Amino acid sequence: MSVLSTHLVGPRRSPAGSPVEPSAPAPEPLSAGRLNRLRAAVLGANDGIVSVAAMVVGVAGAAPARSAVVTAGIAGLVAGALSMAAGEYVSVSSQRDAERAGIATGALDDDTELTDPWHAAGASLVAFLVGGLVPVLAVLLVPTAGARVPVVAAAVIVALVVTGALSARAGSAPVRRAVLRNVIGGGLAMAVTYGVGSVVGLAL
Repeated sequence: MSVLSTHLVGPRRSPAGSPVEPSAPAPEPLSAGRLNRLRAAVLGANDGIVSVAAMVVGVAGAAPARSAVVTAGIAGLVAGALSMAAGEYVSVSSQRDAERAGIATGALDDDTELTDPWHAAGASLVAFLVGGLVPVLAVLLVPTAGARVPVVAAAVIVALVVTGALSARAGSAPVRRAVLRNVIGGGLAMAVTYGVGSVVGLAL
């Protein structure tokens, strides 16, 4: 309907007589580069939270001394961040090589956006560090050994709820499913490593 006809005839109305609102524009699809950075950031944050927390509670189960737990957490934080960044760089570099080959053979358009391994590696590194700081800070802020593991678990669950919700909203996915997936997976990882640490601590 043109602007002139809209003024002359009026807006279209539903059978009930109420004006029909114009439909909202469809959301723009995520580009390959944005999807790649989103995937790297979400994986990095979740891995940082879960892996460092599992390491911390595992060591706490075996040796509850604060110095040992903090040392394990910091070592896991640094090692995990570097490992995640290196893995993302190698993986996305392989993907970019495949995209270039597709452009060369005509399977992909010449204007296809190539993924950037450096962006993926950087996003993964930063996200892992931010996520892994959650259990480390929880250990540092709790002076008593008895409360250390429950506080770490509570902080990690809250962080997993946040990352699950953010990733679901960014990817237009169901929030509840993403949150449950994060919390259940992280909770199982902490429970298993705490159990293993406790058994090893008793054996030693």
